[in-house]
Parts: sequence; C-alpha cells; structure tokens
Amino acid sequence: MAVYPGTFDPFTPGHRDLVARARVMFDRVVVLLAVNADKRPTTEATARAARVRAELPAAWGNVEVDTWAGLTAAYCVRRGATVIVRGLRSAADLRQEHQLAGMNAHLGVQTVWLPARPQLAATSSTVARAYRSAQVGAVRP
Repeated sequence: MAVYPGTFDPFTPGHRDLVARARVMFDRVVVLLAVNADKRPTTEATARAARVRAELPAAWGNVEVDTWAGLTAAYCVRRGATVIVRGLRSAADLRQEHQLAGMNAHLGVQTVWLPARPQLAATSSTVARAYRSAQVGAVRP
C-alpha cells in the first residue's frame, strides 16, 4: 500500500494525475489529507476529504481517502503502508522532499517521487487558492 499525503487545499488536476498514476503502480493508494493548522487550510479536513472523494472516479476502487493529524510515517506504520508517494514540480521541490524522504526511510517507509507532467506543473494549490480568491473578490460589471 502507498500513501499520497498533502493538504490538498484545493485538490488540483496535478494531484488527481498523481493519484491516477500511483493507483496503477500500487495495489492500494490512500490519499491522506494532512491535518496541519500551520498550513492554514481554507476548510476543515473532513470537508476537503469529501471534495477529494467526489473528484475521484468511483471505478478507482483501490483508492481511498483518509485524514490524519501527525507524522505521515506514523500513519504508514499504523496502516502497514510501505511507500509514500510525493509529486515533484521543480528542483526546489526535490531539495525539500529529499530531506523528508531521508527521515521517513529512517522510520521504515520509503518515498517514491513522481514528476509532475509539464502541462500540470505550474499549478500548485497555493496558485489555485489565489486564483479562486481573486475570482471571488472580483467585481463583475
């Protein structure tokens, strides 16, 4: 089993693409919504989880969505997952993810990095939130 963690605020087409690719690589994939107040999510984890579930095709029976407040590696150990899946959009992502992967490996969980498809790499959750905020605040004639 593999775990794909993140805040997913919002769940972007890039996230969906990584789940689609991971689900054919692993027997089970858990999309794990991190409960991390430091990230200041715009909605509660349960609401984000419901949105993610709604975005995933019902035919993807080997994908589940869960929430967790704590270390991803601890969740993996508890659930028997051996792999954490992480997406990479840039070299900066790789530098940050390399440190996390080392810590997770020390805790017994390996990390698999999947590069973002070029057409999806420019959109992050931060960019999507900013765009959504601008649309909500825009005055329409």
